[in-house]
Amino acid sequence: MKTNIFQNTARIILGGFMTLAGIGHLTFQREEFQAQVPRWLPSDPAFIDFVVVSSGIVEILFGLAMIFLVKHKIKVGIALAIFFVLVFPGNISQYTNGIDAFGLDTDTKRLVRLFFQPVLILWALWSTGALKYLFNKSNN
Repeated sequence: MKTNIFQNTARIILGGFMTLAGIGHLTFQREEFQAQVPRWLPSDPAFIDFVVVSSGIVEILFGLAMIFLVKHKIKVGIALAIFFVLVFPGNISQYTNGIDAFGLDTDTKRLVRLFFQPVLILWALWSTGALKYLFNKSNN
């Protein structure tokens, strides 16, 4: 599916953000990402760190795939959208447990953050042409 220059630019920007976020998981934002691990998961520090490190690696791979796997951009966009859905419980946990991380130090800021997740999902789908692909597929 052909995408326009705005979609391609948005795809590359999202890929850069994902790569940077993944690097943050592994380095300078590791503790803040640990704070976002849902409280209903095991509380063992080694497990929490495993979740953060493994999700960071996945984010780096998604970021690089968004930038470089142009021939597979629809599949990558759909997979990234699914990933955004899967990590959403961490955002919900941050809100419901009143966890301060990433400058989200009030309930209002944490609540507003929840509404940004659908934006990321749509960004991944639109910028890769996956949104149009899925709509066309459902109309056939």
